Amino acid sequence: MSEQHTYPIGIAGQPWSSEHRQQWQAQQTVQRSYANEVVTKVKALADNWDIIEYGQLPYEQSYPLFALKHKQWQKGRPIALVTGGVHGYESSGIHGALAFAKQVEQAQSANFNILVVPCISPWGYETINRWNPDANDPNRSFFEGSPVPEAQLLLDFIAPFSSDILLHIDLHETTDSDNSEFRPALAAREGIVNHNWNIPDGFYLVADSERPQASFQRAIIDAVAKVTHIAPADENNQLIGADLVQPGVIEYAGRKLGLCMGLTPAPYVTTTEVYPDSPQATEQNCIDAQVAAANSAIAFVAAL
Repeated sequence: MSEQHTYPIGIAGQPWSSEHRQQWQAQQTVQRSYANEVVTKVKALADNWDIIEYGQLPYEQSYPLFALKHKQWQKGRPIALVTGGVHGYESSGIHGALAFAKQVEQAQSANFNILVVPCISPWGYETINRWNPDANDPNRSFFEGSPVPEAQLLLDFIAPFSSDILLHIDLHETTDSDNSEFRPALAAREGIVNHNWNIPDGFYLVADSERPQASFQRAIIDAVAKVTHIAPADENNQLIGADLVQPGVIEYAGRKLGLCMGLTPAPYVTTTEVYPDSPQATEQNCIDAQVAAANSAIAFVAAL
């Protein structure tokens, strides 16, 4: 699908100026509470997890950033990393990470040191946004010296653990608002023509093209298929404009694109994509799909 959209901010054919970015930021409003809906759930996990505040976002309202380190941590074991909320509007990624932490299994903690970062972009969570207040996408910003604090603070926190991380699963959603708001806004910001994509109806994975691990991806798809439906390819055998490499799986170059899945050199890495706007989906079903993905990813690697 390709169509040109107008957007109420900016000048057609010209990238946004700082004034346009400020205009965009001024239009964003708080629609839900990070403190009430996320932080309280993080703190409720204190019996089994060490709660680490790894930074604060330097915005008009300061947002504390939290990671969960499982209390069964033992030096020398490989680390399984679960991240959510890189895009704050993608709710099941955040609540899926928290649900995974709440019900983490003994077998998982016996094989891995487990680290969970449930909400990387709390401002985006509150305002239901893909971007941060400066109109930057955290999930294109994971590189050293990043100007995006959501990305750089996580890079700094993860650095001491990085060489021990064997597995990283990053929890995301694809939504109808990608086409109605976020892609048109991106095109306006960059001063280019917008090209929408066909929104896949169902769950899929984005593997890292540098570390594809086809059997790992397949195991996750097979597990999630028991919880929710897997997105079929479109008429071009693609999902969101990328060629299908196996059922329910496409590939992106994680490090080159500055994606969160390129955060570490972990050999087993993937990004989940849940579709909450499907008539077949519910809020709980989407969370369950994220948990199933994380559980099956860890089970696959543990069995190697």
